[in-house]
Amino acid sequence: MSSDLLNALIDSFRVLPSVGPRSARRMALHLLQSNRKGGLNLAEVLSKSMVHIKNCQSCRNFTEQELCSVCCDSARNPLKLCVVENPADVDLLELASGFDGRYFVLMGRLSPLDGMGPIELGLDKLFEQIRINGVKELILATGTSVEGDATAQYITDQLVNDDIEITRLASGIPAGGDLEAISGNTLKNAFNNRQPV
Repeated sequence: MSSDLLNALIDSFRVLPSVGPRSARRMALHLLQSNRKGGLNLAEVLSKSMVHIKNCQSCRNFTEQELCSVCCDSARNPLKLCVVENPADVDLLELASGFDGRYFVLMGRLSPLDGMGPIELGLDKLFEQIRINGVKELILATGTSVEGDATAQYITDQLVNDDIEITRLASGIPAGGDLEAISGNTLKNAFNNRQPV
């Protein structure tokens, strides 16, 4: 059972995180054997999403509009800004924390070996927004990995002369952990008990 197209289909699933050759083969064969309609729908939605979903002009989260729903929400407190590593972190904090401010999504963390520096993370835009909007509290909700800590420290160092309270999520997040792996209650407690940097 070998064809160039089938092999290309199997390989296409391997772009997803944690999907190895066996899982990719299983997914491809399942769609071909049992759910061609679902596969066609997946292909259509995936294609539209790759074209139409972009980054919010303000916070860099994913949206189909110029500004995401959080940035458009006038009830949000513009003086509080929470910095996260990726869009999934925004979703987790929205579900768990009751945060009423705005976000800034780095789309990664400082990692020179992976080509992720201050420019790639949009830190110039972050610092500009903090100063233009008069942000009073900056919450650093980066992970506790070495890269997450380095990112938080870099941001803190750049704002040392600004009149802004900088906090970091409190204990409850395991060292080396990402927000995605943390339960809602643990994340809520860590967020509500954040500490000054």
